[in-house]
Amino acid sequence: MKRQRGHKARLDLTPVQRWKVEEQGHAARALWNLIHDVWTMTPKCQRSVSRMDAEICRARKEIDWLARLPAQAAQQVLKTYLRAWVNCWEGRAEAPTFKARLRTRAAVDIPQGRDLRITRINRRWGQVWVPMVGLVRFRWTKDLPGVTKGSPPGRVSGARLVKDALGWHIVFRTELIGDEPKPHLGDGVGIDVGVTRPLALSDGTFRDHDTWLKPKEAERLRRLERTRERRKFRQRLGEKISNRLRRINQLIAGYRARAKRRALDWQHKTTTRIAETFGVVGVEALTIASMVKSAQGTVAEPGKNVRQKAGLNRSISGEAWGRTVTLLAYKLADRGGHLVKVPAPNTSRRCHACGFISEGNRESQAVFVCKNETCGWSGNADTNASCNIETATKQQTPQEIAGVRTWSLSRRAGREASTTHPVTR
Repeated sequence: MKRQRGHKARLDLTPVQRWKVEEQGHAARALWNLIHDVWTMTPKCQRSVSRMDAEICRARKEIDWLARLPAQAAQQVLKTYLRAWVNCWEGRAEAPTFKARLRTRAAVDIPQGRDLRITRINRRWGQVWVPMVGLVRFRWTKDLPGVTKGSPPGRVSGARLVKDALGWHIVFRTELIGDEPKPHLGDGVGIDVGVTRPLALSDGTFRDHDTWLKPKEAERLRRLERTRERRKFRQRLGEKISNRLRRINQLIAGYRARAKRRALDWQHKTTTRIAETFGVVGVEALTIASMVKSAQGTVAEPGKNVRQKAGLNRSISGEAWGRTVTLLAYKLADRGGHLVKVPAPNTSRRCHACGFISEGNRESQAVFVCKNETCGWSGNADTNASCNIETATKQQTPQEIAGVRTWSLSRRAGREASTTHPVTR
């Protein structure tokens, strides 16, 4: 069994190496924009991948700044652009667009793993070969497959240089080879995601976290953002960004990157514990991109409660529900578990005890009271939604998987409501 994973490590670049990597990152972004312009202006009947590849080879010979990008990295930019169109045609993503310098994360691909020449220097540092840059040191925090003695079986198939608020990092693409995991015989559970309570489980427990930034850090970030807006308001059109404004932007990016790292750390730890405890996990199949769309509307039909919707959108984006589901999916698969996505409609309005559906069941954001006279169940609204998700998960799970485990809903409530034939008002 082959498992593809990624490992991110921080690079220790010298000033000359940093300058060379920066040039490669800008060249890769500019090449993407050139490919996008040629592709969109060329008629569909005349588009050819081989022709585009030949044009890139000729451009690298004639343009100095483009020649600083390695040939394989340039070809990978073309492959990534074509893959973006395939994802668009298959409905998985939006159409590729122009990459602006200030809104795009710099990245350079090293597609061939044999070109990396990874070696370990000591306990803390390793060394990797970057084309047209040389040997670069990186922080060694995890053994890479097929590199050192005693490392897990597998290989490093490639890498990618990426830049964030902390500087340049290298992301190794690894292929791990191992046996098929044994079936996980843990209990089944349903999980409801939210903003007030990030994760609510159908066994009645919650997985909460503190704010990603401490109060003083959040206040400092708010002041920096206000200062940036004042300076941008005074800046004239076409005027070069001042060093002070650039420094403020770097500080803001640093605080946001810190919040993201803390969120990712909590998600990794929480999803690992869930994957080790439960064998089947059910989640809602949410269209998060549609949920965070702006309510501003148009000039003819302006939206309502625009600022409140914008705050909700920021809260949803800060929780990163999609990333939580992605982490759960591969961690459950590694441990022999299963992730099941169930339809989202009516999970928050249906009573899990009797199946009665009514908008009045939600008395508040946190309280659920069934309006069915013969039931009258009351409790936490998120727990009720997670129980409905668990019921739907049990109905969609294959019998050979569901029959060998217990389900928290049957232990807690003693009965289950049908999700296919509910009682409605």
